[in-house]
Amino acid sequence: MKNLHFLILVFLLPFLITCNSKQSIKHQKPEYALVIHGGAGVILPTDISKEKEKAYFFSLDTALQIGENILKNGGSSLNAVEAVIVFLENDSLFNAGKGAVFTFDGKNELDASVMFGKDKTAGSVAGVTTIKNPIKAARAVMEKSPHVLMVGAGAESFAKEKGIEMVDPSYFFTYERWNSHQKLKKQEVENKDKTDIPVADKKKGTVGCVALDKEGNISAGTSTGGMTNKKYNRVGDSPLIGAGTYADNKSCGISCTGHGEFFIRYTVAKDVAALVEYKNMDIQTAADEVIHQKLGKIGAEGGLVGIDKEGNIVMSFNTPGMYRGYCIPGKRETFIYK
Repeated sequence: MKNLHFLILVFLLPFLITCNSKQSIKHQKPEYALVIHGGAGVILPTDISKEKEKAYFFSLDTALQIGENILKNGGSSLNAVEAVIVFLENDSLFNAGKGAVFTFDGKNELDASVMFGKDKTAGSVAGVTTIKNPIKAARAVMEKSPHVLMVGAGAESFAKEKGIEMVDPSYFFTYERWNSHQKLKKQEVENKDKTDIPVADKKKGTVGCVALDKEGNISAGTSTGGMTNKKYNRVGDSPLIGAGTYADNKSCGISCTGHGEFFIRYTVAKDVAALVEYKNMDIQTAADEVIHQKLGKIGAEGGLVGIDKEGNIVMSFNTPGMYRGYCIPGKRETFIYK
């Protein structure tokens, strides 16, 4: 009898293992999902006061709540992404909208992009200085023009025509960003004979959001003030579709943050989506492959957030910290450090 039991166990063991492994990776697709970031960089507990840390957590949680309220009531992922990023653009804690970093010449030049995964329409603006919420202008480019990217004065004229709120450039001024600008500018002047590379602030603050709605549509958006002390109207990855932002219902939505020059060269957002779609990688593996392997090997710093078509969420970064958070029905969490 013991031998019979043993033979039965040996016969059934492969079947039992297979069933168990399938169960361990099987999950129920959430009704909706939302993920955000507020920038990745050298973000350490020793550099942030408890009061400011609390303010960041409160802001991230509020942003998630704004987006979740839209999604749980049947709103579109596009509306959720826009509303979340508008909130973050209006919060001076982040390097987007009010609170954006300063260029070498002491100006605020803003970039933003948005993409809708259902039909892969997209819109973006770059180098704007008078649009209160660049993400709104990016959406207007997507929905109210035949173009994808508008820059500078032209983008501002278009936004004004479409009734988007305009402000005086002084609106974006904050003393914290100005002081950082002055400090880094001084360092750059002191190091001008040693390198041609601008001295950059290691604390990034670009904001981004990806959402999956009840209809199964994925949207992604990103907004930034760019790199502190940037020159020559430099533009990073945030307004570039495929580099800083990407969304496709067939694979996933991605929003990036980090050293834009590398994210542009490696088309990071699209690369992750391609690994998901063409190699059938899960989104976590795909994101880690790009962020930790491809970018990590060349010393490029940054991170990304994303959601795949099944509602799986990723928050991958190779820096000490990234302001981030996510929510699905019944669960909402925020994080800062590694």
